[in-house]
Amino acid sequence: MKIDLTETTASKINKALVQGRRAVGTPAIGMVLTLVIVTDEENAYDALKAANEASREHPSRTLVVIKRVSRSPRDRAKARLDAEVRVGTDAGTGETVVLRLYGEAIDHAQSVVLPLLLPDAPVVVWWAVNAPLDPAKDPLGALAQRRVTDAYASEEPIRELSARADTYTPGDTDLSWTRITPWRSMLAAALDQSPCTVTSAVVEGEEFNPSCELLAMWLASRLDVPVQRTVSAGPGLTAVRLESSGGTIVLDRPDGSLATLSMRAQPDRAVALKRRETAELLAEELRRLDPDDIYATALKYGVERIGEPDGQPAAPAAADPATGKAADAGSAPAKAAKKAPAKKAAAK
Repeated sequence: MKIDLTETTASKINKALVQGRRAVGTPAIGMVLTLVIVTDEENAYDALKAANEASREHPSRTLVVIKRVSRSPRDRAKARLDAEVRVGTDAGTGETVVLRLYGEAIDHAQSVVLPLLLPDAPVVVWWAVNAPLDPAKDPLGALAQRRVTDAYASEEPIRELSARADTYTPGDTDLSWTRITPWRSMLAAALDQSPCTVTSAVVEGEEFNPSCELLAMWLASRLDVPVQRTVSAGPGLTAVRLESSGGTIVLDRPDGSLATLSMRAQPDRAVALKRRETAELLAEELRRLDPDDIYATALKYGVERIGEPDGQPAAPAAADPATGKAADAGSAPAKAAKKAPAKKAAAK
């Protein structure tokens, strides 16, 4: 069931939710949290689809906040709220309210969302795109126990990771970290099967994939060894190589689906390591609402400490000729400098 409300208020939206539940015979009990999705019109469909699929495991009230850009000065000065209430089969296993904010209402999204939160239930905010640099200090993020971002959706993922490390607050997490959960599990299991001392590691993957940097930082922080980051054609993460006292351990996934785990004195094993959809990643994050200390440790290790293929720490970014300032890690000069040695190593 769908109910459209134009130029509405939070009070009218709550009444529409009650009306919708009565019409379809769906009780309000059973929802375990409120999921607030902050997105734009372009990505709203995909984000809502992922949330609906995740709601099968985590029944929730989903509030989709879409900030619409007004063209004329008059429209920008006028606050307006449109809403679309979905209950029943149109909202997965919970309730969905799509909120479109116009004009001055854009700067007060928290005032619109606050009356619609489920009482006495945790709040999770997910920025599908355009996450703030400091999620905990964002007005919407301040309402949540868990704040989910996605560095992969940003234009400069490496710079995004550095910003996340500087502003990290317990409760922050990133879907780029969630993507490497199977990799971390397989590598930990491999080291448990073959007790040894790891001396160095290499992480190989796409150039603009922050999951590669996060996995490299996790290995470096947990094993206290130098970790190299090399570039491949993808898709996503393609290989991890651990040099140890017991020989080389290789987890190789060239096709984004099936990986091969190779260890000395053991036969190669095929491992299902398929790239997961956003709904699966979101469902995993909603399973735990406590701070992720391992993510915090890996993030704060520092992306700038990840070594280049020559085994040395990443060099400071070269100065931008136009401004005279140092280019950030995600800029074109820095990316070009990083890509060159990777190609050289691949040619050996």
